[in-house]
Amino acid sequence: MTARTENTVVIDAPMDLVWEMTNDIESWPHLFDEYAAAEILDRSPDGTIRFRLTMLPDEDGKAWSWVSLRKPDPATRTVRAHRVETGPFEFMNIAWDYQEAEGGVRMRWMQEFHVRPEMSFDDAEMAEHLNTSTKVQMARIKKFVEEEAVGRRGESGR
Repeated sequence: MTARTENTVVIDAPMDLVWEMTNDIESWPHLFDEYAAAEILDRSPDGTIRFRLTMLPDEDGKAWSWVSLRKPDPATRTVRAHRVETGPFEFMNIAWDYQEAEGGVRMRWMQEFHVRPEMSFDDAEMAEHLNTSTKVQMARIKKFVEEEAVGRRGESGR
């Protein structure tokens, strides 16, 4: 069985800036309000990045962490990723794509996953959680990227 989420946001900023900011993994603890740390473990010659994300502690004080592989493709403006350390998932695959759109760049995130059967929640509950948190994170990213775009436009107008 596979569960799937898909969420989209339009960011009023140039494609290069959206791509640059959202693929700068080291900045994710600033861009996302749920990450405490993002550590690059390895960069392969083919562009694949192995990295560790650590969440801020949850209500029980647990700071979840995992390793993922991420391969951005600047030519197609797509990213494919998957968790290497899957945690509560049997698997977690993530795809990001970016398209020029009226008013900026349409950034879409798709997640395909299956929760381990021994977990206290199921695929539907995880999909609801991911859809809720993704909307919050996308709104935050939109705000930061658009603010940066305005700042850069202001600097170039001097």
